[in-house]
Amino acid sequence: MLLVTVAAVGLGAATYAGTAAAADAAALAAAPVTFQPFGASGTPAQEAARFAAANGASLVSCRCPIDRSWETRTVVVVVARNVSIPGIGEISITATSRATFAPTALLGS
Repeated sequence: MLLVTVAAVGLGAATYAGTAAAADAAALAAAPVTFQPFGASGTPAQEAARFAAANGASLVSCRCPIDRSWETRTVVVVVARNVSIPGIGEISITATSRATFAPTALLGS
């Protein structure tokens, strides 16, 4: 029983790390698209969803409105990944990430 518990905890921790990485990728992809598409084919939320999916997760929410001003902005995304843990069953793991984008950084130093 102890071995199963340790294995489940280890799998859960590894899966959460992967889900958190998917959330980070989604937020980092969406943030600059709020200012300008920069080669993205859709909205910031669509870009976040694409990067979440590429990392094995799905986008739950994206607070990333388009803002063409030169003001610094922060996007917030939530992603989820369903995993099957032996002895427990299927669970959904969610992670939230934020990314800040400062358009003035594009002007250089």
